[in-house]
Amino acid sequence: MSEDSHTLAIMLFSEVLGAEQILRSRLSKVLPKGMEISHFAVLNNLAWRDVERSPAQLAEIFHVTRGAMTNTLTKLEWAGYIHIRPDWDDARRKVVSISPAGRQAREDALSQIAPMITKVVDDLGEDKARAALPILRELRRQID
Repeated sequence: MSEDSHTLAIMLFSEVLGAEQILRSRLSKVLPKGMEISHFAVLNNLAWRDVERSPAQLAEIFHVTRGAMTNTLTKLEWAGYIHIRPDWDDARRKVVSISPAGRQAREDALSQIAPMITKVVDDLGEDKARAALPILRELRRQID
């Protein structure tokens, strides 16, 4: 790797990390009281995909430890946002699904988030936002 490509790599990742930090900070401020970004992410995934997942699958999807995912799921279950049940095929395993209250909490969170993220896309411009998506997806695949 040449010095120029090394510098380019550092600049690219610095921008991605900086954007991620700002986004997390702004999201934390607009999410409904008591909801963390990790809670919203799990609810969003369960609602978007509309399938049950095991805690291990969720941990893998979000690139966190099983312990971290268990902590998040415990909080979501306590809030009534998810249901955790035994896997009917293997009682040693558990399956997670979103509850009606969880769907509503996700919708409430989306209604709080939407103005902020829509403004960012509007300010950036739809063409630039669309052009960035394939690059960001490929970057995520390369990192993964």
